[in-house]
Amino acid sequence: MQWITLISTMVGAAIATGSAMLLDRQRWRRERLDRETQARRALYGEYLAGLSEARHACGNVARDPDMDLSTRRTTAREAFGPCIGLRYQMTISAPSRVVEASEDAFRRLRDLRDRVMEGVSASEPAYLEGRRRYDDALALLRARMREDLRIGEDGTAP
Repeated sequence: MQWITLISTMVGAAIATGSAMLLDRQRWRRERLDRETQARRALYGEYLAGLSEARHACGNVARDPDMDLSTRRTTAREAFGPCIGLRYQMTISAPSRVVEASEDAFRRLRDLRDRVMEGVSASEPAYLEGRRRYDDALALLRARMREDLRIGEDGTAP
């Protein structure tokens, strides 16, 4: 009779220990995924903000008819600078679907910047077409980021 009690106690302890270990492992995995998601969310926000600031700076340059070509080039190039480092962070932190979209948005913005550096003004067809192409690429990038972060149309995560 004492052996049955001892064996029952040992089996119960093994089950309890195994359950606790399994629950800890699941919690650790969930917390790790939450940290990774938060890190990507912060990176995505920084990247979108960097692209936005560069686009606005290029737009301001394109709308200034009195700015000489040398100043246009310098201003547009400097505005685009912060996007470059964030671009590389995206390539190592985001899933491939997001990286593809981020690369496309980066290239479209770089193309727009290049037109501005050449002296194209904001009212010219080359600028307007470049802006449309960038806006389309940016919309796709935001959609892919939202998919990756599992954010629904209502702005909430499941």
